[in-house]
Amino acid sequence: MTDTTTAVPAGAGAVGDLQHALRLIPKAPAKQSMRDFKSDQEVRWCPGCGDYAILAAVQGFMPELGLAKENIVFISGIGCSSRFPYYMNTYGMHSIHGRAPAIATGLATSRRDLSVWVVTGDGDALSIGGNHLIHALRRNVNLKILLFNNRIYGLTKGQYSPTSETGKITKSTPMGSLDTPFNPLSLALGAEASFVARTIDSDRKHLTETLRQAAAHEGTAIVEIYQNCNIFNDGAFEPLKDRATATEAIIPLEHGSPIRFGADLAKGVVRDRGTGDLAVVEVTPENEADILVHDARAESPTTAFALSRLADPATLHHTPVGVFRDVRRPVYDTLMSDQLDTAVEKQGKGDLSALLHGNDTWTVVG
Repeated sequence: MTDTTTAVPAGAGAVGDLQHALRLIPKAPAKQSMRDFKSDQEVRWCPGCGDYAILAAVQGFMPELGLAKENIVFISGIGCSSRFPYYMNTYGMHSIHGRAPAIATGLATSRRDLSVWVVTGDGDALSIGGNHLIHALRRNVNLKILLFNNRIYGLTKGQYSPTSETGKITKSTPMGSLDTPFNPLSLALGAEASFVARTIDSDRKHLTETLRQAAAHEGTAIVEIYQNCNIFNDGAFEPLKDRATATEAIIPLEHGSPIRFGADLAKGVVRDRGTGDLAVVEVTPENEADILVHDARAESPTTAFALSRLADPATLHHTPVGVFRDVRRPVYDTLMSDQLDTAVEKQGKGDLSALLHGNDTWTVVG
């Protein structure tokens, strides 16, 4: 298997945007390097796991934030990916199954001086944690959510997950899964997520650029990372990683550019005039003007949603990779802070003791 490099998304990852998004967080006192973000803990994943590549990319990217390590927090749930906080030399919390978005929401809204990152997997985020995930997305809390998707339960030894393909044979589905899999990005877009992206564990350049754009976004940014589990689901994303097939399988999304791909960019994405759906066509002089120009900042999520549905879930043929949506909308943390400031201005600071001992209390006597 060989790696391939997908096109790097353009636009929102500018240094100015990143610094604007982080303006409330104290800066690091000195220049930092990747080594500063490596903890003293032994990294313990299976040899060859895609998590190693993601960890290295995140550790290598963190110095770009220019933030003190004490003002960065990684929160995880349960699963192989959820060991992540141990390996980051920042604050962190290995929490409970599926609840990382809820815990991170409380932290981000109460401590706006922190950069809060959630690390989760397809099982953790989309099974028991599904409700927490969609509410964090719709609220637009200032969180960065990294969703490692390997289409399998790795930590518990190979059961099918909410993203496993229909018909998937696993230890818990010996005759094949009957479930229709979740499409994480379709789910996120349906929950009104303001930043939605997809990248691949083995493509360091694209992964780092996607992290950069997610960090620059104000509000919730969710990044689905296709991650290989070489023990229980090896080769799940082989069509996107092998150079022999990746050119025809991957559709790079670059804001402001026509959506073209394949050898010599011979294929493109158009909108079917009859159904309104998106379709892949061979580019010709007659249809070249119809090739869709990617607009990640379109107010409506309609086209981003259609792009998220383009890939065949079984073969991964025609899989869009990059930033699907990056729009500005009110951030929950800011709105809540403004409400609290207004309440204090109008009513003064609250009295917690008076609240706890108000009229609706009673005393139990022996």
